[in-house]
Order: sequence, then structure tokens, then C-alpha cells
Amino acid sequence: MAPQHLSAAIRQSPPVDLSIPYDAAWVKDKTILITGGASGFGAGFVRHWAKNGATIVIGDISVEKGLGLVRDVQKETGNKNVHFVHCDVTKWQSQVNLFKEAARLSPHGGIDTVVANAGIAGDDCVQKPKGLDAAEPPEPNFKIMDVNCTGVMYTTHLAYYWLPRNPDSVACGMDSKPGGSSRDRHLLLLGSIASVSPMAAQPQYGAAKHAVLGLFRSLRATSHPQGIRVNMLCPYFIDTPIVTPGARFLLAGGAMGEVKDVVDAGTRFVADSRILGRALAIGPNVNVKQSDDGEWKLVEKEVPGSHETAIWELYADDWEEVDAFLHNIVRILNGVQAARGWIGWATDMVKMVGYTFGFGR
Repeated sequence: MAPQHLSAAIRQSPPVDLSIPYDAAWVKDKTILITGGASGFGAGFVRHWAKNGATIVIGDISVEKGLGLVRDVQKETGNKNVHFVHCDVTKWQSQVNLFKEAARLSPHGGIDTVVANAGIAGDDCVQKPKGLDAAEPPEPNFKIMDVNCTGVMYTTHLAYYWLPRNPDSVACGMDSKPGGSSRDRHLLLLGSIASVSPMAAQPQYGAAKHAVLGLFRSLRATSHPQGIRVNMLCPYFIDTPIVTPGARFLLAGGAMGEVKDVVDAGTRFVADSRILGRALAIGPNVNVKQSDDGEWKLVEKEVPGSHETAIWELYADDWEEVDAFLHNIVRILNGVQAARGWIGWATDMVKMVGYTFGFGR
């Protein structure tokens, strides 16, 4: 069956040209609601967007981290329009309250961007059931699915209620003028490399992130009647506390991505209202060169025609290129591991021990 090129039928922009600059100041005066924004790269989003003049409403289950982040960011940036609202994304009414409060706190009474960022990882019970000696199996703990899938569905549903009600906003389009008008209707989904590749020993996480990919692919084909633009970030393992000690052990000797690159990719999406229906993957920062056959190869910085990058277009227009993308990125990651050698492995093991005993950031 021939591939269906959805980009011809919907409002979807061409692949993101990462060489084209954007201005983070384009987020100025936008009201951005972000779930799970109290730590990790969610907190990175908050700091960067607040610095550039956005109003931020953080919804998170951790009151201590959320209030602490708000205090720090207000002090660092002088931006008083940074707010925290307690929210358990697995509870419908909790998210309803978050969105209502975000609209109330918004200087213009609306929400420009919703970032469905909340997510967790951890020990997965699917392959490790408890109570094997019991008369019948106890109910499993599907918290990872509840947060990473059901929570995202709640956030998405509420975004589709509130975004079209953003005062003075106009329908999304590739001909919009970012920076010229701050009113937007944007949903940014947080997927993962686990959205497009297997996640060994984490079936709930892998299933949830595959679900986010499916949600994205469906929404971007049908969101234009509401004038909403939908984009997605797919980070690789990023060096944050969500990466478990077990995962760090398995990854030792390779390389993880950095929060700043996830923030960069997310800011491009939020700031540039001309980008519709695209996905970006974020991994380790590497120096690569593309050969004539399209293969990306890890090379030294001095090689002519090479460039440094941590962000990759995921070819979301029809997904014909997903397998090719995975082949290329795995080749690059294997090259990084070989280049770092035993010293890189030992360094990562020390970090893993530090995170295990609470010394990680």
C-alpha cells in the first residue's frame, strides 16, 4: 500500500530546518501552562521561558520543589508572572483546577501553550508481578501508565477546551509572524525515544510513550479545525534524576543528552508559531557529517562539512523515515560509546553511584 502523505491534506509545516535561527524572545507575553515543571527539563523550560518574559504556570505534585522553583526563578529573572499550582495529573479534577487557575493568573485571560511534560519512570511491575505465592494475583501498580498516558490524555483534552478560548488568538498557520503577535494555540507533547524504539525492562513506560506518539500522529492530522498546532519532543536519555540507577548502569560508557538541548528544542517549538505537526529528537551532543548515501557518521570536529548537533528532525510528515532515523542514531550512539572508552564508562559508573545515594543533581 502506498504511503499516505498527510502533509498535503493538513496544515503541517515542512521538516524543521535547524540551521534557521529563532528568537527565544518570541515567547514574551505568552501564557504557558506546563505539567510536571518543578524538576528536570521541565524546570529548564520554566527558567528559560520566564527569563524571556513569558507567564508560566507550573502544575506539579511536588509542592516543595514547585514553590522553591518559583521563588528562585522570580528572584533570578525579576519576572513575577511565574506561578505554582499543586496538581496530580492522574486526577481529572486536579487538572481541571490547574487550567482554571492558569487562565485566572494569565495577564490576558487565556493560555497560549500547554506543555504535557509530566512523566515518571521506575520499577515496572508488568514483568515482575508480586504475590506469586498468593491464591490470586494482587492488583498491579500502573502508576507509570497513569501519569505518562492517562495524565497526558487529560492534559490534551483540557488543552483542546482552553486553547481555542485564548483571547485574540488566531488559527495556526505557516504564514504566521512569530514575535508579531503573542497569542497562540499550541500543544507541545513530551514523547521519548521510547516512542519510536523498544524500551527494555520498562514496558509501561514504553507503552505510554508509544501512546503519546499515536496521540500526536492523530492530533496533527485533525487539529486544524480548532486552529491548534501540535508538536512533540522525543528526548533520548537526558541527564536528570528521572534516569534510574539501573538505567545509568546499562548506559555506562555511552552518553546522555543534556537538559539545555531539550530546552532549546522546546523553545523553538513554543516560540516559532510557524512550526506545525513536527517532532524533534534530542540526544547527546555529537559532531557528524552526512555521507552521499544519507548516512550520518561520527567524525572529528576538524572534518570539513561536519557540524555539531544534539537535535534531530524525526521526519514526522509521513514516518517513512523512522526506521532510517533509528538506524542512524543508533550508529551514532555506538560511535560515542566507542570513542569514550573505559574512562567514559568509569565516569558514568561514579555518577550512577552518586545518584543512587542522593548526590545527583
